[in-house]
Amino acid sequence: MTSRAIRIIPTAVAIGALLAAPLSAFAINQPSLAEAAVAQATVHAPRGSVVSAVEIAKHKAADLDALGADAGFVGAPQSRYDVTVYRLIYRTVDPTGRPTTASGLVVLPDGRRGALTVAEHLHGTTATKSYAASVDATSTDRVITALFAGSGLAAVAPDYLGLGLGPGKHPYIDTKTETSASIDLLLAARTFAARHGVALKPDVLVTGFSQGGRATLGVGRALSRGEAGSFRLGEIRGVAGPYDLLGTELPAVFTGQVEPHVATMYLAYFTTAWDRTVGLYNSPREAFRAPYADTVESLLDGTHTEEEIVAGLPDSPAKLFTKPFLERLKHPTGRFRQALQEADQICHNWTPRVPVHFYSGTKDTDVVPANSTSCATSLTTRGAHITVHSMGPVNHFGTAMTAYPEIIRAWTP
Repeated sequence: MTSRAIRIIPTAVAIGALLAAPLSAFAINQPSLAEAAVAQATVHAPRGSVVSAVEIAKHKAADLDALGADAGFVGAPQSRYDVTVYRLIYRTVDPTGRPTTASGLVVLPDGRRGALTVAEHLHGTTATKSYAASVDATSTDRVITALFAGSGLAAVAPDYLGLGLGPGKHPYIDTKTETSASIDLLLAARTFAARHGVALKPDVLVTGFSQGGRATLGVGRALSRGEAGSFRLGEIRGVAGPYDLLGTELPAVFTGQVEPHVATMYLAYFTTAWDRTVGLYNSPREAFRAPYADTVESLLDGTHTEEEIVAGLPDSPAKLFTKPFLERLKHPTGRFRQALQEADQICHNWTPRVPVHFYSGTKDTDVVPANSTSCATSLTTRGAHITVHSMGPVNHFGTAMTAYPEIIRAWTP
């Protein structure tokens, strides 16, 4: 969930239907050259080190409530605290383990006494660097993060690698770096909060939407294994996540359960990103039909708006991919299948020892609700306590609009 409204690479029609926060909702604070220079100067700092921190907005509690209502959240609890929003750049690692930087939000409640519980919000799919919450002044992800802080929590939201002010391209649906970027922001947030005289409690609420809903399991798994210092997993609340790529989400694309134009966007982004990390084709012409083979990789380089991406792609996977590659997507084999199976281990190779909540909508044609039941079944057989919440007859974005007020309310101190 990202950008000036809730987005997950929607079609032009879906974009027009979204409820966008007004441009005046947040004071726009563009990244400075100084931030980039400091990032380069601290390349050898350890993971989780704060490279730079910039205050980008302050909001009264009443203003937060108005922002939540304008964004379309249904029944969000009343904010109790004014908040201050900061953009952090911090040290993390890239898919090969080499040092890099990423950006993200830290939002603190003003005047809240005592140690604070942390809520980490993980955003959904965006293919545009400038739509990340730490940069886009109208991002709904920024609203969500601020609402958590307005309820009295310390709220953080990573942009992931390659988005916001992060260098390079985003490794889309890469559990390893979604996890490392999120864990390292927690470490950076602890250092930053301490500088402001704020202590953070060890238990972390991990929540996210769509891509971020899936990422909650990777981050939760890392926290449960002690990979974030003194932080530990408090609870997982995933919203409309594609948890089961191989067994549920990819098959749903080819049975028509996912809207074809949406599937085209997802698969284009997924295929070009996984080619960089997994290796899916030798040449774009092997995977993509003309004329898209000459444009799709540059179209998804992070510099184009999602409206431009929509306009630059066809309306169905069959028109985008070559027949042999489309068959490979339908029936993965070899290294590709192995990589999908490894990615789906988030639902199989660990047992959460805290409550896990999944939220889905019965009219979701972006991420089918069977993802939640599939993952819940697997984790339950391992002894986990899973609750699947149906938000009723709502679509992908409607699931988030109805789920997040419940999540914020459940964690309001």
